[in-house]
Amino acid sequence: MQLAIFDLDHTLIPFDSDKAWIQYLIDIEAVDADYYQARNAQFYQDYLDAKLDIREYSRFASDVLQKFPTNQVVRWRDAYLKTVVMPEIQPRAIECIAAYKIEGFTTMIISATNTFIVEPIAELHGVDAFLGCEFEVVNGQYTGELVGIPTYQEGKVQALEAWLTAQNLKADTIHFYSDSINDRPLLEYANQAFVVDPDHALAELARTSGWPVIQFAD
Repeated sequence: MQLAIFDLDHTLIPFDSDKAWIQYLIDIEAVDADYYQARNAQFYQDYLDAKLDIREYSRFASDVLQKFPTNQVVRWRDAYLKTVVMPEIQPRAIECIAAYKIEGFTTMIISATNTFIVEPIAELHGVDAFLGCEFEVVNGQYTGELVGIPTYQEGKVQALEAWLTAQNLKADTIHFYSDSINDRPLLEYANQAFVVDPDHALAELARTSGWPVIQFAD
């Protein structure tokens, strides 16, 4: 099979969907503003510095799902998608995904963001599959822990390989699009890497590796 894989945040969409989700919860006064603002900013800086503790962050990100009924959080998420995400969908990104489908590629999002946020955004982009960090649910309750392979840094490669094995598939061709140096393992694993509005470290790696630098933003 042929796979076209896309990172989500700052790649398909021009912002960090998980960070923006927490900010939305702050804005609607669903959570304590001072605590969540400080923690959200620190975790995002850790991500930019390529030193994020993905499990610690996931405990923070799933906190709202532990404190409120799931149906309430889903309603907030629906409003977040409508007011924050949908206006920022990038036509060039949608066109790129559609072009790959015409060529017979299977299209996929692999993101370090949790699947509670990734799934509906993946649907908006019309991809065939998605992988993200999976929150553990026990007896209908979110625990704050992750299950499976965290899709962060080298975990993206491991999760992709596990997905292919579970589907009894083999990828002969992999194209991967990302903005972040955190995705270096999967960019180097792919047959063809595409760098989208890269951070400084990834821009330098793209230059030395000869990877095309593109943008989806207008």
